[in-house]
Amino acid sequence: MKYVLKLITLLTISNTIKTSNDFNCDNINPLAKFINHDTCIWFKSTYEFFAFGVLIKQQLSRQSFPIEKETLEIFIEEIRVCHFQQCSSILLKINVQLAAVSNYVLSNILDLDPIVALSSDFVAFVGGEKLLTTPLSHRYGGHQFGYWSGQLGDGRAVMIGEYFNQRGERYELQLKGSGLTPYSRRGDGRAVIRSSVREFLCSEAMFYLGIPTSRAASLLVSDDPVVRDMFYDGHRRTERGAIVLRLAESWFRIGSLEILTDSKEYELLKNLTDFVILHYFKTINVSSADRYLEFFSTVVEETACMIVLWQSVGFTHGVCNTDNFSLLSITIDYGPFGFMEEYNPDFVPNTSDDDGRYSYEKQPDVGYFNLNKLRAALEPLLTQQQRKQAGQILNGYIDIYKSKFLKLFFKKLGLTFDNNNIEDDEQLIALLLKMMSDTKSDFTMTFRQLGELPIDKMNDYGITRFYWALKKLSKHKWYTEWISMYKERSFREQNLKTNDKK
Repeated sequence: MKYVLKLITLLTISNTIKTSNDFNCDNINPLAKFINHDTCIWFKSTYEFFAFGVLIKQQLSRQSFPIEKETLEIFIEEIRVCHFQQCSSILLKINVQLAAVSNYVLSNILDLDPIVALSSDFVAFVGGEKLLTTPLSHRYGGHQFGYWSGQLGDGRAVMIGEYFNQRGERYELQLKGSGLTPYSRRGDGRAVIRSSVREFLCSEAMFYLGIPTSRAASLLVSDDPVVRDMFYDGHRRTERGAIVLRLAESWFRIGSLEILTDSKEYELLKNLTDFVILHYFKTINVSSADRYLEFFSTVVEETACMIVLWQSVGFTHGVCNTDNFSLLSITIDYGPFGFMEEYNPDFVPNTSDDDGRYSYEKQPDVGYFNLNKLRAALEPLLTQQQRKQAGQILNGYIDIYKSKFLKLFFKKLGLTFDNNNIEDDEQLIALLLKMMSDTKSDFTMTFRQLGELPIDKMNDYGITRFYWALKKLSKHKWYTEWISMYKERSFREQNLKTNDKK
């Protein structure tokens, strides 16, 4: 009987409204006397998902690139002449539950009322059970820990659609942890709750910190067993499986181009690079003979900016391989990562990074390494003269990074970087970071308390226990000298602003 009532509800309300936003479930009496609140909620969430499903599509990818059909082989040594391959999700089955959703992503990116999360269709969608298009896994290669690893690809992520929202933005939706793909190699294509929660939380945190990043829409958990060796020490244990619905404007990465150059698929390389420029680098004329240089130059600058933003909040990406560096310079693939608590330039969040290649301090160097691999991947598209120019652009990365770093860290001190006093300003930042390293001061709270405490009370005897991070920093033998430099620099800037107003 309840299903008959729901059918009547659909017919009744669908004749009354144009969108699910046109009615309020708290005021349903005018619609029909037999419709209760729960039934109205059911309709609203179902209607939301139905409307969303109509708009989900993969036309742009399918029309632009060759796509390999699904194969029964799970481990494929080499795939050629394609960017994507069709695949199937392997469903979670045991006690599957929707654990979290991002209301912001649903509302502001996917144009959905968060009530859609109450729909069983939505839960089936984010779990890979009710897919609206054929899933695709992306083929790419990469330099991992400095060495070329050949073909890699989406080992546990599949693209399940493209969505053009009301602002004209295009987003690619992926399920991470939904099972085997042709690129899973010896893995199972699964994700565990531990890592999935971290990706969901960190990608959303990075967005609110103002750092370009992929986003997370939902987190699905289950009791399905997934075996993992967490510390890579031979002690495997069973954990619970999970799936994250994540999205980004594009998942293309440096490794997406590297694999094509390595396999000498130059026509595909040209097509993919032109596609990326056309759809994501709107200021570049796709018909220009210098478009690849302009593209490379933009990626160099934006990658430097991304890494500076990482460092400004103490973030360290534990797997800075070229297959994890986005061509759009957004933060993607949250594997091992961490935020520093006490300032430690050698901070490494990845227990398998024995040499500290991807430490906090070395991230700018890794950025240069990865951009150099992008330069090499683009070489078949460049003339001899353009190749020299690309090298010059790459060499400019160091100055771009340094300039952005100083400007941002001066902003954290409430100051404006002065190009006329570069040496003095550099010394002010370098000395502060050295003191923080020596005293193991808290990275975030030191800067925060410097901003909270009036500058005339920053002498070590004037700092109360409330400002515990600054109290710790004040124990350093250089603290008094640094405070004098900071005061002088701050007063000088204040005087300049006053004079400008006059």
